[in-house]
Amino acid sequence: MTLIPFACLAIGAAVGWRGLSARILAKIDMVTNLALVALMLTIGTNIGASDTIMSNLPFIGLNCVVIAVLAVVLSVACTFLSEKTVLPLEKARLKISLGADAAAAEAGRPEDGCGETGESGEGSPLVWIMPGSIIAGAVFGFFLMPEAYVYVLDHTLTASLIVLYVSVGISLGANKGVLKYVKQLGFRVVFLPVAILTGSLSGGFLAGCILNIPMHIPVMSAAGMSYYSITGAYMSQAYGVETGTYGFIVNVMREFFTVASLPLLIKISKGSPIAGGAAGNMDTMLAPVTKFVGAELGIVTLFTGTALTFLVPFLLPLLRTLFLL
Repeated sequence: MTLIPFACLAIGAAVGWRGLSARILAKIDMVTNLALVALMLTIGTNIGASDTIMSNLPFIGLNCVVIAVLAVVLSVACTFLSEKTVLPLEKARLKISLGADAAAAEAGRPEDGCGETGESGEGSPLVWIMPGSIIAGAVFGFFLMPEAYVYVLDHTLTASLIVLYVSVGISLGANKGVLKYVKQLGFRVVFLPVAILTGSLSGGFLAGCILNIPMHIPVMSAAGMSYYSITGAYMSQAYGVETGTYGFIVNVMREFFTVASLPLLIKISKGSPIAGGAAGNMDTMLAPVTKFVGAELGIVTLFTGTALTFLVPFLLPLLRTLFLL
């Protein structure tokens, strides 16, 4: 699965770069929306069908909510601070947009723009459809999903992600201003994953102080930054199933809370939705976040998710070593 995002994005970008009509782009946007709904339903069904999550939810659910919320809030706060100091995402976007407007006016044609093709995320019905789909999926997974068919969810998840990767790639390729945007930011883009990491660890530490639980549980759970599979597995191996459940649920909740709060996050800053998605921006969160922040931030979103995804497997053992000292 590691190479699939890059392969699909490359294919989509190649198709989009050749130039597509507005009619075709509108159809692609509709397919993207359907794939997003399918993805959210699948994630929700996975939650509901998991005995580990559902059986432990009444006991540790509140703690997980606190950890997940604080990890998101402080990630957003650190990202917002970096945008106001070293990483002016909105300023760079406006400079490119103004350049595109000027070029379009000079050529006497409508502006191509470098934003999202199709409807914007902020005014889209997806604002309530995406979190609603996760809830509906969880209810279905808990009450109706036959155990013998749970394996189908993995195939549905993979299929949905492939469609979304290609669609996002087409959007990136169709918006030539994306490359100018990344060039405008340059090396400073590294500050974005650093800010998200700093906020996540700070949120975990603050949650530990509030909840009065062993500090390694909230800090390492928050350090997963939406990478719930590796976080849950590693913490289960290192500390036992109950602690591992924290690692899994906290990061599943982080994705859910991010999707549910995207309309609010985009009002804070351009980087805030990316901060919420964190490592999940490499896969499940890439399309929902890009839907809100626009195609010009698609590559930045993917870079951030990729950097954090590769960091988590090294970060968790390092944190465990530090807690043993």
